[in-house]
Amino acid sequence: MDSTLVRHRVDIHWSKAARFNAALIIGLLFLSQVAAAQSTYKYIRKHKEDYDDKLVHFGFYYALPFTRYNVTYSPAFLNTADPTLRITSPNNAGFRVGFTFNAFMNDNFDFRSNPGVSIYSRSVNYAVASGDDKSDLRESTWVELPFLIKYKSARRVNSRMYLIAGASVGIETNVRRREALSQGRLNTNTTDLSVEYGVGFEQFFEFFKFAPELRFSHGIPNAFNGGATGTSSAGIQRLTTHTVTLYLNFE
Repeated sequence: MDSTLVRHRVDIHWSKAARFNAALIIGLLFLSQVAAAQSTYKYIRKHKEDYDDKLVHFGFYYALPFTRYNVTYSPAFLNTADPTLRITSPNNAGFRVGFTFNAFMNDNFDFRSNPGVSIYSRSVNYAVASGDDKSDLRESTWVELPFLIKYKSARRVNSRMYLIAGASVGIETNVRRREALSQGRLNTNTTDLSVEYGVGFEQFFEFFKFAPELRFSHGIPNAFNGGATGTSSAGIQRLTTHTVTLYLNFE
C-alpha cells in the first residue's frame, strides 16, 4: 500500500513539471513572435516627405576631379629633333566647387545643372631617347556649365539611387597663351565641350539631402592648339580631356 502511494505521488509531480515546462515553452514562443513582429514593423521616420512635391531645389557641392589628356600621336612623332619614345598624360587631382539647380520633370526624371569653378592641373610628359625627359604642366581655372538629365529610382524611406547624363561647356578664365608660346610650351584651347554620365546615391536627413556621386567626363573637340616648332609637342596630333569626379552634393 505504501509503494502505491509513492508511485502516485511521483506521477503527480511529473505531471505538474510537464505542464510547467509546456507553459514555459509556449510563453517563450509567444514572446519571440511579439519581438519579431515589433522588429519587422518598427517605425522609421521619413525625412522631408514633401521633397518631390516642390518643382525646384537648390544646393551646393564640393568635388574632387582626377583629370588628364587622351593623347593621339601625329605622323611627325618619330621625326622630331630629339626622338620621342612616348608621350603620356598622367592623372592629376584638382578641385571644384559650385551650386546645384534641380527642376522636377516627373516621378522618374529631373533636369539638373550644377555650374561651378574648377581648378585643373593637366600635364603631358615626354620620354625622349637622350634620357632628358620633359614635362608640360598646364594649370588652369575653368568655369563649367553642365546640362544634365537625372533618372531616379523609387524612394525607399530615406534613400534612392539615380543615374545622370548630359553635356557640359567649359571656358578657361586665366589664359596665358602668348607666354606659353614664347617659352615653347604646350598650347591648348580655352573652351571645351564634354559628354558626362554618372551614378549617385541620395540620402535624406532631417534638414538636408546628401548625395555622393561619381561622374565621368569625356571631351569631344581637339584641345591641342599647336606648339612651338622643333619641340616634343610636335609629335601630338590630338588631345582630348578625360575626367573622373567625385561629387559631394548638399540640397
